[in-house]
Amino acid sequence: MRILSIDSSGLVASVAVTDDDILIAEYTICYKKTHSQTLVPMMDEIRRMTELDLESIDAIAVAKGPGSFTGLRIGSATAKGLGLALDKPIIPVPTVDGLAYRCYGTDKLVCPLMDARRSQVYTGIYEFLRKDAGAGTSYRLHTIREQCAVPIEEVLGALNELGREVIFLGDGVPVFEGRIAELMKVPYSFAPAHMRLQSAAAVAVRARALYEEGVFETAAAHQPEYLRLSQAERERMEAAR
Repeated sequence: MRILSIDSSGLVASVAVTDDDILIAEYTICYKKTHSQTLVPMMDEIRRMTELDLESIDAIAVAKGPGSFTGLRIGSATAKGLGLALDKPIIPVPTVDGLAYRCYGTDKLVCPLMDARRSQVYTGIYEFLRKDAGAGTSYRLHTIREQCAVPIEEVLGALNELGREVIFLGDGVPVFEGRIAELMKVPYSFAPAHMRLQSAAAVAVRARALYEEGVFETAAAHQPEYLRLSQAERERMEAAR
């Protein structure tokens, strides 16, 4: 199955193409320019360098949220436009699930942290369950706590209650490193730089598993998932009170 995947949910802009278990190409950048400036040129460069016929794509995967409101809109609009033009299904991947997949196969708990501002994080708690199949071993992502927007103290408390070693990753790590050191009562570590942020390749791998479970939608039906109101919406509601 050939998947074109997009992740523009956070600081990183990332595009990848996978064909079954083969990563054909990935273009990831985390630098000053906005996703509206980078995403389409990155996709076009991958298409050119790999001589990719977009008609050969079976599905388009996109990090559906939560994350940056602007970044999610750009990623979803790009995926939606391609899906409509090519008549291909969209596989919406929860952003935090995609981040958790960066730690595939670990025996530790995985806790992605995305800075959601106002002392909150977009987060979730995951583990990988081993399943033996034939000559090889594979792992299934198991969600202990689904992605949510909560104060950092709440998720750290939940991790302490679980009593297991934890790997933290995501752009929230440097923001909340001090609170983690202060509040964590169980062993923990931080994912290294090459695993810490979003990856379209991880989104594609997670998307394939979701597709096999029947999780996909038409391009016309696709919408990002924000988990909470934008700052403008909150201010408008407060002003109306």
